[in-house]
Amino acid sequence: MSLLYQIPTALQRLYGGVVWRMPAEEKTVYLTFDDGCIPEVTPQVLDILAHYNVKATFFCVGDNIRKYPDVFKRVVEEGHAAGNHTFHHIAGFQTKTEGYIADAALADEYIDRTLPEGEANLHLFRPPYGRMRPSQKRRLLKTHTIVLWDVLTHDYNRNYTPDRILDIVRKYVRPGSIIVFHDSLKAQNQMLPVLPRVIEYLLSEGYEFRRFRTD
Repeated sequence: MSLLYQIPTALQRLYGGVVWRMPAEEKTVYLTFDDGCIPEVTPQVLDILAHYNVKATFFCVGDNIRKYPDVFKRVVEEGHAAGNHTFHHIAGFQTKTEGYIADAALADEYIDRTLPEGEANLHLFRPPYGRMRPSQKRRLLKTHTIVLWDVLTHDYNRNYTPDRILDIVRKYVRPGSIIVFHDSLKAQNQMLPVLPRVIEYLLSEGYEFRRFRTD
């Protein structure tokens, strides 16, 4: 069952060039959010993070940035990192490479034009569903840091209770873990109640929260 929540390190190494987990010399953890940014959910996530003074990384769908630029700007203005999750949330295995790269490039265009003045595009990328063709990965690695994950919470699964999601984090988190949540309509009923509990648990265990940076 662990494969559902955490890809073993040996298998992570086989899929080279991407970031699954950060260096584990320090007791740090990286909260990440996929599929936003949307006004129904993302501001609530930002309020929770602000309450605990925690920074995170948001992998945003480009079309959401287009539709909700003020929500995206708030993410960045509050000190969180923003990454590219394609423009249309497309599946790499079902899309030809040229079309996939073009869709990711369109998302970058909206990131560039919507970032607050003085902020730079970090060129972080996470493929929807965590999958892409090898040719897509090779192309994107020329321009982006591809970030996957170490702990998958399954918060998008409506059969998972907040208690179960918290148990997943407790069992699988380790120094350097990249944890995936979703600031989406599908995940909100599971994610929003458990996020404060996850943060409080990790703080009680001595973890420091970090966002992704390229400097």
